[in-house]
Amino acid sequence: MKAAMQMRQYKGAAPRRALNAGVTALLLAMLALPVTAALAGSREQAKRLHDRLNGAPPSQTVLDAMQAKIDGGDAKGAALLAIDNPNGNFYSIVLKNFVTPWTNTDQTVFAPLNDYTATVIGMVRDDVPFNTALSADIIYVGKSGLGLPAYSNSANDHYVQMEAQALNLRDALVSAPQSATTGLPAAATAGVLTTRAAARAFFLAGTNRRMFRFTMINHMCTDLQQVMDITRPTDRIRQDVSRSPGGDSRIFLNNCVGCHSGMDPMAQAFAYYDYIDTTTTDNGALQYTPGTVVGKYFHNNTTFAPGFVTPDDHWENRWRSGQNALMGWDSTLPGSGNGAKSLGAEFGASDQFAQCQVQKVFKTVCLRAPSDAADRSQVGTIVGHFKQGYSLKTVFAETAAYCMGN
Repeated sequence: MKAAMQMRQYKGAAPRRALNAGVTALLLAMLALPVTAALAGSREQAKRLHDRLNGAPPSQTVLDAMQAKIDGGDAKGAALLAIDNPNGNFYSIVLKNFVTPWTNTDQTVFAPLNDYTATVIGMVRDDVPFNTALSADIIYVGKSGLGLPAYSNSANDHYVQMEAQALNLRDALVSAPQSATTGLPAAATAGVLTTRAAARAFFLAGTNRRMFRFTMINHMCTDLQQVMDITRPTDRIRQDVSRSPGGDSRIFLNNCVGCHSGMDPMAQAFAYYDYIDTTTTDNGALQYTPGTVVGKYFHNNTTFAPGFVTPDDHWENRWRSGQNALMGWDSTLPGSGNGAKSLGAEFGASDQFAQCQVQKVFKTVCLRAPSDAADRSQVGTIVGHFKQGYSLKTVFAETAAYCMGN
């Protein structure tokens, strides 16, 4: 009996030893292969570039041209061919999905095309310096002759129809002065911040702090909890913030101050802006009242009556000192001003703004966040290039070239 059991164990062990030996031999054979055999060729790299940037298969002509660029040492040029492929989907799908979450509080990609998204897409296509996205007198609308309803300050039909017709946004959009299109004074325009879509999402009701918070999230890649600084002065915190929540002043001093002492002086830039409903939130318009602070800045003004009473739209960046100086504010700017345009310029000129755009593109194109020293080094290099001309299209191309694989 014992001998029979030993025989069965031996018979089972022999195949396992043979299998292990086979696996070992296979691994040794793989290790013995030349390294280049495991690396992707230039045509595979070109295909991967196009897939990441376009979402549609390339023609053989485009693939040939991209492969030639890669073989010539110009992977960025190959990526630009994929981006601007007239039969591709970079602008209508990849870039639209990249931008759309910035336009709503749910941060969902499942939202209709709107003037905010279209303006970013147009700026990228035309290489408009992207550091002006929060301050320029610019908007993108559909070309004439496409059968679209006119742009409206109180409806989104212009863009909904553009999407319904499945128009290629690479060709369908044209630039226009925002002031001439919407009637907003040129000095009050602030790029995407004063588009109808942004107003509907971030100026509706509330206290206009929402616009500040989502500008930080979408364009500085940081939420308020990450920039809390209780060392900033408290004299510009509005009346609606209790100085002793729940009867405990320590909560205010150790928590509330951290956000409000920096946010409230900057959110004052939006003091003349509001979004007014007509029938529903889909049919409302941005309202601008120069010289008159909108009523929402005085909501709950008895919560702490000695608090700050907003007199105008003068803002001040108190994060230029303290821990948030690390965001790299531009020393050539004064750090204060009036209205949304100058605040948008303050954000757009910061190192944090540039770093944020590159990080977002990296995650979109490489399908992961920067994760190691090589990734972080490459992000730093691309940020440096970005700041030379603020071409977001080039950021997409350089990032894709880095992530295309060897």
